[in-house]
Amino acid sequence: MTSPNFGYHFARFHGKIVRRLYRLLLPLIVRRRLRPSRVIDLDVFAYSNEQNLPEQAASIRSFLRHAGRPRKFIVVSDGSYSDRSIRLLERIDPCVSVQRTSVAPSDVSGRLNEYLETHPTGKQLALIMSLPRDVPAFYTDSDVLFFEGASDLLQRLRDPGVSAYYLADCQFAGDKRLLRDAREEQNPVNTGVLLLFGPLDWSLSLARFAGMEGDPNFFTNQTMTHLTMHQNAARPLDPARYVLQLDDQFVFRDRYANARLALRHYVNPVRHKFWTSLR
Repeated sequence: MTSPNFGYHFARFHGKIVRRLYRLLLPLIVRRRLRPSRVIDLDVFAYSNEQNLPEQAASIRSFLRHAGRPRKFIVVSDGSYSDRSIRLLERIDPCVSVQRTSVAPSDVSGRLNEYLETHPTGKQLALIMSLPRDVPAFYTDSDVLFFEGASDLLQRLRDPGVSAYYLADCQFAGDKRLLRDAREEQNPVNTGVLLLFGPLDWSLSLARFAGMEGDPNFFTNQTMTHLTMHQNAARPLDPARYVLQLDDQFVFRDRYANARLALRHYVNPVRHKFWTSLR
């Protein structure tokens, strides 16, 4: 008989309690203004919803604390954020604003336009496709936590000749209907973190979408971004400092949270570690 994994269950319980307390205390937390040590010539964008309000607030505060203050930190809502939640987010810092909806590119139509305007992850893709705008754009999901090493982003901004950087996924998670052979699964891209320096060529992924049978699924947007990143010769962020991993899911501690870490994307299987690792 297998004995219970007490460390794993305690970590999940711990994370649930911390998250509940954070949400309860959020009106007080956002009053505590941060004093970022630097200003970054960068626009930051996030896409999230009412359910992820605690993660979004904690993620923004960790970015300000460890990376610095961007020109703008724009949270794009999927349409579910309440007026109260918007006020809470915008109270975090003067650079933070909430955009109530994502806007699909004006030069698309038909099934693609419907996907970008109505599907939850299609709206996220619409935002990503609109970036960057005036200056380099950093896209981050709400369940990304930033650490002391986030100052590394300044070095990435000084790296000439790169079209974009992406967060390397620990395994391919995508819509295989958009691929032509198994080799296209290599070097998987995760849409949770992207650094974009200029407009990207989306023609390959748009052509694949047009020829895809059936309806888009949860991972269609990630696969389209994966294809686009590789079409544009984008580079992966250092996976030792920009982390997406699942191999510590069933242990109590976070194997990756340390002073050198820039960020970790706490995807669903390890979401509880977002809260056990929150400083």
